[in-house]
Order: sequence, then C-alpha cells, then structure tokens
Amino acid sequence: MKHKKSARKYAASGKLKQAIQARHKHQKLKKQIERRKGSRKSDGKFQSSDKRPTHGDEEEEEEEEEESTIHKGKNGKNAVEFDGSSDEGGLGGGDDASDESEASDDEDGSFASVDDLEDEDGGATHLVQLSKLAEKDPEFYKYLQENDKELLEFNLDEKMDGISDDDMEVGIPSGDEDDDEGTPTLTLEILRGWQKAILEHRSLRALRKLLVAFRAASYTNDEEANVAWIINNSTVFDKVVTTALKYTPLVLDHHIPYRKLQNGRYKPPLQSAKQQTLTRLVSTFFMSILRLLSQITDPQLLVTCLVESANLVPYIVGNRKVVKAYLKTCLGLWSSPNIDTKDEMETEDQDDSGSDKVRISAFLCMRKIALGNDESLLEMVLKGTYTTFLRNCKSTSVHSLPAINLMKNTGADIYSINLATSYQHAFGYIRQLAVTLRNTLKAKPASSKEPEKSGQGKSKKSSGEPYKQVYNWQFVHAVDFWSQLLSRNCESDLESELRPLIYPLVQVTLGAVKLVPTVRYYPLHLHLISSLLDLSRHTHTYIPLPPYLLAILTSLVSITKPKPSTLKPLDLEVIIRVPTSYLKTRVLLDNIIDEVIYLLSEWGAGVQNSIAFPELIVPVLVSLKRCIKITKQSGHRGKGSGSGGDERPAKAIKTLIERLEEGREWVEERRKHVKFAPNDRSQVDKWQNAVKVGETPVGKYAAVLKKTRERNRKLLEKARRGEEEYLRQ
Repeated sequence: MKHKKSARKYAASGKLKQAIQARHKHQKLKKQIERRKGSRKSDGKFQSSDKRPTHGDEEEEEEEEEESTIHKGKNGKNAVEFDGSSDEGGLGGGDDASDESEASDDEDGSFASVDDLEDEDGGATHLVQLSKLAEKDPEFYKYLQENDKELLEFNLDEKMDGISDDDMEVGIPSGDEDDDEGTPTLTLEILRGWQKAILEHRSLRALRKLLVAFRAASYTNDEEANVAWIINNSTVFDKVVTTALKYTPLVLDHHIPYRKLQNGRYKPPLQSAKQQTLTRLVSTFFMSILRLLSQITDPQLLVTCLVESANLVPYIVGNRKVVKAYLKTCLGLWSSPNIDTKDEMETEDQDDSGSDKVRISAFLCMRKIALGNDESLLEMVLKGTYTTFLRNCKSTSVHSLPAINLMKNTGADIYSINLATSYQHAFGYIRQLAVTLRNTLKAKPASSKEPEKSGQGKSKKSSGEPYKQVYNWQFVHAVDFWSQLLSRNCESDLESELRPLIYPLVQVTLGAVKLVPTVRYYPLHLHLISSLLDLSRHTHTYIPLPPYLLAILTSLVSITKPKPSTLKPLDLEVIIRVPTSYLKTRVLLDNIIDEVIYLLSEWGAGVQNSIAFPELIVPVLVSLKRCIKITKQSGHRGKGSGSGGDERPAKAIKTLIERLEEGREWVEERRKHVKFAPNDRSQVDKWQNAVKVGETPVGKYAAVLKKTRERNRKLLEKARRGEEEYLRQ
C-alpha cells in the first residue's frame, strides 16, 4: 500500500515514532498508577483527612508526590502562610489579618489548579488536531489507524489521576524533587529545567513550581516557616527571584494576554475559567513579592522586583486587597529618602539620578496602577500619592529636599493622567488649604509678640500660635506642588480643565503671605512668592507680585545700622523661619535682599514681552527709587563691617532700576511701529509671541543673576561638605 508523500515524509522525520513512543509511555504509566491505586485501597494508608478545596476525591493519589514539592503541616494545609500584618495589609490597614487568612486558604487551589487547567487545555487541543487530521490528510489518518489505533481513540474524559507533574510535562527533569523525606534543596540544574520548559512550552506546571520556589525564597529569613524548598546559596536565591519575575509575564501573556490601549493604558484579560485560575496564582505570587520587598535592602534587587512586578499589574487589578497592599508598599519606597545609598554623603559628586532608581521604579509601579481602565484605581492612587507626600515633607533639610522635589515632579505626573478626575481631588485639597487659612485668621493669638517668641520645632499647635497651622513646611510644599501641577497642564492648553483652580490657589497663597508680615518669616514668604512666580510665567497669568516683594525690600533697607556678623550665609531653600541669632545682621539682609532682587528680575523678565511693559513697571520703579533714599538715611553706608559690603544693597537696587528702564525703552522703541489698537487682542498676542525674552535687557539680566545664584549654591554645598570655604563674591 502506497502512502501519501507528506505521510512518508512525516514518518521519515522521526516525529511519528516520537508520538507513538510518548503514547506507549503514557499507557505504561497509566497501568502503573492503576496498580498503585489498587494497592492503596487495600492497605488504606494513603487516605487523606483533609481534602483540597479545588480537587475531588479522585486526586487523592497525588498527595504523596505533592509532599515533595509543597511541605504539608499537621492539618494537611500548606505550612507557608502569608503574614501581611507587618506593612503590606493595605492603605487602610484594617483588613490585614483577614487578607492573609484568605490568601493562605487559597494557596493550594491557586497552585494545584494549574495542573488541571493545563490537562484540560492540552487534551482539548489534541482532540481538535485529531479531528482535523482526518479531513486534511485521510491517507495519513488511515496509516495511524493501522499502526497506532489507540492514539486515535484518545478520550478527554479519562482522568489522569496519579500522574506526576514530572511525567506529564515535557522538558521538566524527572529528578528535580527528592524522594527522601525532608525538604529538598533547590539547585541551578532544577531551575534550568524549569526555565527550559517555560521558554519552549510556556508550561503552567513549570511556572507553578517556579512560583513555589519563589515563595520559599521570600521566607528565607523566617526560620520558623516550613517551606517547600531549601535555598542555601545566594546565587540560587538571586536566580530564583529574577527568573520568577521575568518569566511569569511571558507565560501569562501567552495564556491570558491583556489588552493594551493608547497612552500606556490597558484592560485586564477577558473573563474565563483559565483567567480566574491564573489570577489567583498571580495574586498569591504578589503576596510573596510584597514580603520580599519588605526584607531586601539591595537597591538593584529592589529595582528588579519593582520593574518586573509592574508588568503583572494588569492581572491583579480585580483583586483590590492585593492592589492596596502593593500600592502601599510602592508608596513607602517612593517616599523613602536616600533608600538606595548608605554613604550618600561620600558619593555626592556622582550623578544624582543614580540615587533615585528605587524611588523612580516605585513611581512607575504607581503609574501602572493608575493607567488601568478603572477610575476607582486612579482615585486610590491620587489620594495615596498626595497624602504620602504631605506626611513626608513635615521637615526639610539639604538631605531630604532632593527626595521631596522628586515626589513633587512624579506626583504632578500622576495627577496629569486624567485631568477630570484630578480636578476633583485638587479642588478638595486646595479648599482644605483655604479652610486652614480661614480658621487661622479667625483665631486670636495670645499676644501680638507671640510669633517672634515661638519656636519652630514644636509639633503641636498651641492655642496662642494659630498661625503655625499655615506657617509650616507642609503648607509651603503643598502650594508648590499645586503650582507645578497647574503650570505643567495649563502652559500650552489655554482651555485646560485645571485652569479654574489658578485663581483660588493664588488667593490662598497671597493670604498666607500677608498673615504674619515679620522679618522672621520672610523666607517663607519668598518660598510662596516663588511658587506663584513660576505659576504666572507658565500659565501666562498676571499675578500682582511686586507689592509683596517691595514690602519686604523696604522693610529690610529700613533697618538702621545692621549688626556685622561672622555667621555663615543662610541657605534660604531649606529654611522658612530666620534663627534668632541672624536677626538684624548684615548676613541676613544681604541674603534676603539678593533673593528679592532675583525674584523681581524674574518677574520683570516674565512681563518683558508684554506690550504694556512701560506702564506696568512705573510703580515698581517708584518704589525702588524710594528704597535707595531709605538706604542712604538708614546708615547702610555708614560704619559697619566694611564700606564695600554696606554698599551692596544700594548697588543691587540701582542695577535693577537701570535694567528695568532699559527694558522700558526697548519696548517703547518697538511700539512706535505698531498700527493696531490695544483692544485688538489677536494682534497684541501676535506681537507678544514674537518677542524673545532671552534677548531683552531684563531677560539677559535675569539670566546673569540666575547663573550667579547657581554658583553661590554650589559654593554653599561645598562648604557644607567641608571641601572648601565659602567666599562671598
């Protein structure tokens, strides 16, 4: 009998022989299992007292082999339980015990049910292939009937009871588990077998074994925990962790891929029996990840866990308890200062971005959760981001300021994902600032001199110091955060959904500036004005800031005969309240006057492109000239620490006046050729957009002051580290 060419070619390739051998091996194993089942029934030794919630009585014969992979306790349940009572319970922290009890109850079902899932999926696929074979190649189908009839009589309803994972799964070594009593030791050879099975077959059983080993790795430091594997090698530990984190997304994407949308958004996988089973598996895996994140300190391993776990977020968005615990852990890492460098003081010359890898990775995980197609998840991330940010900015120093600035930038990015939802949160939080300011204004202090006597370090706000509810770092950083958010989203979009929030934020901030107008809190006033200045420049909104700056300048130049001092210059970026020893000293006056001059130049550069610039600066020039007269009368040019140092405020003010007058003449010269009326807004906007601020007199002057400011800041940083002495130029 002649066979078709394709059938002969298939037989010559050896694949037919392999299929027949695999079938014969299967039959042989089935007979051995049946004999073993008969012996068990006669002896009665292997009957289990505790049945698994996801398996029936027909799977009792697998318990002997499962004991070598999952170590059982006295009650028959997994001895390893997820204890989330430390800090992975969730944002609220009230359901920790219930979360972990449910997670431990589902562990057997989460892992063991994967076997049945793979059996059903493989059997169904095999039946479909056999049915198509008779239609596509009838001659080859007839050849199989003659040589291996049992292969065509494959029955999906037959139970594969008692067949071990090693015998059923191609590519997994049969000797990866010890037959002797006791917990087996995990080796690199066993791990390579799992890797091969996952890469070649996307095996769910191999993934299950790998995640069981990962769970054992997460309990390495717990001596009382009974784990399925012993990991006594750091190389094996690192390999298990990285393999589980990198290979799990490959298997899940093959079996239950999630839908990717535009702008990084996604939708979870479609509902199915396989999806529900694998989701439980991933949820259990995430609990192990959370435990591991709470224990490891290696920054590289932390980054790997965060980055790779972010790829699994679409599979757990349906389990809110796991999402809350995961988000809480990410928020803790995102807000932890100097988490990844123990000797940061010794390595500050290195790139600053290297010390922020863990915080940035945690931010990316938070952003991944927020990008889901579920608005409730976004609201949970927004609320957690802002509250965590406020909790971690109660105090500010040169060491914590970089981390706070990073939280501001990344937090503003999260709030920019969905402006409609962010508007509701931003409105509520800005209103909260307004209510705090209103309550402070209504409260009556014990005495008018209380602000001058009160200290900054008290944590509780006494009834005699109501202003401290506003005059603190949390209020300052909150205003700056909302200013950054509005500046980012309203700069190019004139119809942004967040633009209506500019007015209430400006009103609240200016009200806080006017609350306690004393020299001691001038640094705080400058912080708030600087935030409004950035908001005005980026949103193209005019904010009347010069009156507040000129009031500070007039107050300082009115001080008669400032005291000479050898104190080091103040770093105004990290203080909001002037120490008592600096009051009425030359060092304080020079620092604050330089800052006021810089902010006035920045404001002038921001309005230099306005066609009404000559009219806008008239009151500013009048006030500045009055300050020069006060300087001559108040003794700033008299006896002091030196004639050169005493003339600095007057010289700085004169230079600013000259640059503003040059800018006025520059605009007036360009206005001579204008042929449109002021009410023609389109032509006015076109004229203003054509002006390049960097080429204007005030713009150039502001750029020079900015470079000088940066140079002085670097000198202060060197003086703080003790490398060089700070020399004021």
